[in-house]
Amino acid sequence: MILWVAVLIDEIRYYRGQHKVKVVTESQGYWIVEALEDFLDCVDNENITVKAGERRIVPPSLLYKEKTLPPIFKEHAYELHMEKKLKRMVAEREKKPPKEE
Repeated sequence: MILWVAVLIDEIRYYRGQHKVKVVTESQGYWIVEALEDFLDCVDNENITVKAGERRIVPPSLLYKEKTLPPIFKEHAYELHMEKKLKRMVAEREKKPPKEE
């Protein structure tokens, strides 16, 4: 049995760390927010203008308490490992004197 609980809240958050919104309700998966300013949003590769007062359903992972940019994604561990390996190989090749013929 799955229980869905929605809580009414009046908290100010920042959508995608940039646009001021008010959290109207919180539930397990998605939250309903109300825009406090006009902004341009990209949904399914389409630009949508969101007007102040308009309500949207968004995942809580896109809401931040402070106005900041989201953290930069770290590179995949394999890519970092291969980059280090390539740098080491280049450094070893530069150390070796060129072969004389």
